[in-house]
Amino acid sequence: MASICYSSVSFLSPSISPNPNKPFPFLPKLPNSNPFPSFRSSKLRAAKSAPVQEEHYMSIDNLHRFFDLNLGKWTGSFHQFDGNGNLLQKINTRLSASSYGEDELISLIQTLYIEQPQSSTSVSGHAEEAEWAEYKIKETNMFTVEKYQQIGFFPKERAFSLRYLTAGMLETVLRQGVLGEDDTGEESPKNLKLPSRRPSIVCENCLYSQEKDRRARAFHIMDPRGFVDMLLIFLEDRGDGPLVHPSLGNMMDGQDRILPFLGKWKGHSVTKRSGVYGSTMTEADTVALLEMNDKNKLIQGCFHEVSDELLFIL
Repeated sequence: MASICYSSVSFLSPSISPNPNKPFPFLPKLPNSNPFPSFRSSKLRAAKSAPVQEEHYMSIDNLHRFFDLNLGKWTGSFHQFDGNGNLLQKINTRLSASSYGEDELISLIQTLYIEQPQSSTSVSGHAEEAEWAEYKIKETNMFTVEKYQQIGFFPKERAFSLRYLTAGMLETVLRQGVLGEDDTGEESPKNLKLPSRRPSIVCENCLYSQEKDRRARAFHIMDPRGFVDMLLIFLEDRGDGPLVHPSLGNMMDGQDRILPFLGKWKGHSVTKRSGVYGSTMTEADTVALLEMNDKNKLIQGCFHEVSDELLFIL
């Protein structure tokens, strides 16, 4: 069984603070040990699930708009973080995306280029041009977006989310960008953390800037036990010009950046579960609460509306 959940969100509270140095106040401290109140009802009812009819969940028009959003050349940097948010690797990348075909037969083809490190066998003192490894990403078309990737596309917000069946592309970026020609094919190379060979979830969420041709593609990988294994982020600008991105190495210096995102967020989730005996579609209104505790740790809570009740999920 496979499932994907995606949602559109809108900021509800708290209201904007008149003090520009304090964008949003923290949520009020709650009396119980749980920072979020429990909305669990004694009569929880499962969200309504309806059999999925054979129809296109991504319209032809939206598919073309999704392709247009991704077309072109992208210059970027790839960042790997462990489950605690520590930066492990940073690699320069390039991406080329084009399409072919018409109407419902259109396909998106993408090629990723990964800058390789200088080989340990290089001649000392001799400057060499950077070598780029090439990786062909699987094509995207009407069939793949429904059956495999299950893309959640939000044209107005210029955002999308999708899932992957494997972490092969991300492992290739790490091997080529860190080991390069010195890669001996070891399953667990020294000083390099690779995704689990059997990840339970690999999801990508992408947000585009509303002011420039820049985007952030964030991946989270969960291991077979269900724990977050690592976080990976592509920061990319459309074009082949010089790349100037903010440093993500020391996030302690930028704790104030998260303040505008604290508070209550409201959205709507759509979950498609597929299996050999058919599939179901489940929808639910959601509320997410974000708060920073006294130890500067982010605490998250999520609520799904079940009929007229709220189910708390932490």
